[in-house]
Amino acid sequence: MDIYILDLLVIGLLLLAVTLGSGWIGRLPFSYALIYLIVGIILSPYGLNLVRARPDTAFLERLTEFVVLISLFSCGLKMNRPLKAWAWNSTIRLIGFLMPISIFAIAALGHFFLKLEWGAGILLGAILAPTDPVLASEVQLDDPQDRDELRFGLTSEGGLNDSLAFPFVYFGLHWLENNNWESWFSRWVAVDLLWAIAAGLLVGIGVAKGVCWLEHHLARKQDVDELMEDFVGLSTILLSYSLAEIVHGYGFLAVFVAGVVMFSQCLTIERSASRLMFMERLEKLAEIGTILLLGSLLRLEPMLKFAVPGLLIAVSLIFLVRPLGAWVSTIGAPVHPATRWLFGWFGIRGVGSLYYLTYSLGHGLQGEIGELIAWVTIITVTLSVTLHGISSTPLMGWYKHHIGGHNALEKELPSPAPD
Repeated sequence: MDIYILDLLVIGLLLLAVTLGSGWIGRLPFSYALIYLIVGIILSPYGLNLVRARPDTAFLERLTEFVVLISLFSCGLKMNRPLKAWAWNSTIRLIGFLMPISIFAIAALGHFFLKLEWGAGILLGAILAPTDPVLASEVQLDDPQDRDELRFGLTSEGGLNDSLAFPFVYFGLHWLENNNWESWFSRWVAVDLLWAIAAGLLVGIGVAKGVCWLEHHLARKQDVDELMEDFVGLSTILLSYSLAEIVHGYGFLAVFVAGVVMFSQCLTIERSASRLMFMERLEKLAEIGTILLLGSLLRLEPMLKFAVPGLLIAVSLIFLVRPLGAWVSTIGAPVHPATRWLFGWFGIRGVGSLYYLTYSLGHGLQGEIGELIAWVTIITVTLSVTLHGISSTPLMGWYKHHIGGHNALEKELPSPAPD
């Protein structure tokens, strides 16, 4: 029988099982992502041998890119706070302090223990820097009125560090190409840091405002098909990303910012919830495909070959770098001490890291260093999906019962703009 047909059969059964059994699965001490990973391994040559293809780097890059784009826009639509420093205090700390700490700590581990050059070490740190907005859905905001600081901080961090890790990825790639960093450092600051971030912000704001104006203007003249209205969000993603990339800005940042602007300035609570629901459905489908593929691509021989460096980086990042970095970054923050530790634990690595890995492999990362970084990343993502998949449900249940009510933002949040 055609293997393709068998693949469709297994995926159909998986979708039916996770859908009809969602109430039961939701009470189990592990996440959906862990289920998809296990099924992917079962479909691989080590199991039923139904998934035999090894997609090339370009395919994986585009697939993970699309998944991250949907997730970033979803994160933006969940940002229910005004753009004030007091409202984004946790985000500023997690992005401004924790992300650089994580990157340079991993770079140092890579340099001193894996004998990587500093450029390759920084690249590895940048690849592993993003916390995943896709796999972290269980610890994210799920209600526009949710004021919880832990969920807001993790959601906004996942939305921003998937784009703001890009300058460090470019820094590492430039260093691999030319270790005389003085010759390109000023251009990196001007173009890859300042211009690309500014362009991403401006394009995201401009596209969101333009789409909102057009949507409201046309709504006064004619009714919009409710079934088609959900595609406005998808078109906003594609326009923001493509226009930002055309002007050499960060498309990921533009998409997240567009979601933030769209929620805060032109959506009622009902329309925002409807648009977010559509995005989350697309995100879930894309997540299934990506994690299934990750599970099917795992290979015993290279994972054993790179087990020592892989576990060194993964264990250090998950149990040492992230928790201690989060604790240091949130010193003086007005949050419960347990929240500071949970910020440190829920640094889930996943699709964002896979995207940056495949991007780097297609833009100069190659040879033995490329193989080492690739398998260190895959081992780290696999371990993160497993550990965080097992711990997220019980930990968030404990947090909601014991801490949640004492960790909400007390200041009144504005309602979304009227339709």
